Amino acid sequence: MTINFEVPQVARSLREIKDPLERTKAAHKAVDQLNDEITRVYAVRREGLDELIDGGMRAIDVADALGVSRSRISQLRAQGVKPERAFFGTGTLTIAIGTKPEQGRKDSASKYVVSTESMNAFHILAEAARALGLDAVNEEVPPPGLVNLNRPNLVVLTAPRVLPFLEQVLAADSHLGFKEDSAGWHLVDKTLGVEYRSPSDKGISQDYGYIGRLPRPDGKGTFLYVAGIHSEGTLGAAEWLADNVSKLYRQLKTKRFSVLLSVNYDEKTRKITTTEPLSQIYEQGGA
Repeated sequence: MTINFEVPQVARSLREIKDPLERTKAAHKAVDQLNDEITRVYAVRREGLDELIDGGMRAIDVADALGVSRSRISQLRAQGVKPERAFFGTGTLTIAIGTKPEQGRKDSASKYVVSTESMNAFHILAEAARALGLDAVNEEVPPPGLVNLNRPNLVVLTAPRVLPFLEQVLAADSHLGFKEDSAGWHLVDKTLGVEYRSPSDKGISQDYGYIGRLPRPDGKGTFLYVAGIHSEGTLGAAEWLADNVSKLYRQLKTKRFSVLLSVNYDEKTRKITTTEPLSQIYEQGGA
């Protein structure tokens, strides 16, 4: 099977730009885009090798089919990009975290803070990304929470009460979501018609969390959203995502999905003790 990717056309088109500055800027952007695409191709190759060999095909037969040595197949499987890293993205991961005004300040200076649980969630996801070969940076979003969702390699943390714009985007999830009423914010399973209100509101050391891949407002991709009704739910959801990213990628690749989680934590230390799925993993299709 021969596929014409027309890669040479990129250089040809760039050389047609007369202005040297514009040509250089366009080439710089093209290099970034091509590197991202190469990363995806590497992932497809490694995933294919794993699928063939795990499915019973001998490594020597795969090597013969590709025209390489058996040792080269071992190198490609060991050194290639881990396919599951595509679950997060193809480049440096931006993890956006909603902030709240600092309470109890005696001066007039405005300062915004991130909850300890949300910052811990960032570190957990950043570590998971680095284990897959991706760098990660955090971005603190001050009130009123106008986070830029139209960019690749994005994860957003914290609930819609802190980032209200997310409520509009969550409407694209036909199965699960957040809802606010006179009793406060809660999670809903729209498919089953079930509401989940945080037990922590009644003094119980338990919260609920949401993980979903949502569409960007510009329609040019998706981003990951991780949030609890309260900050403990956000932390528990982040831990569960980090622990299950390989399994999720095998099942979903980069399709849109969502799932609710039940998070238990220690009342004194606030550390997560257990996190379990509260709903099924709903698939929405698309990439």
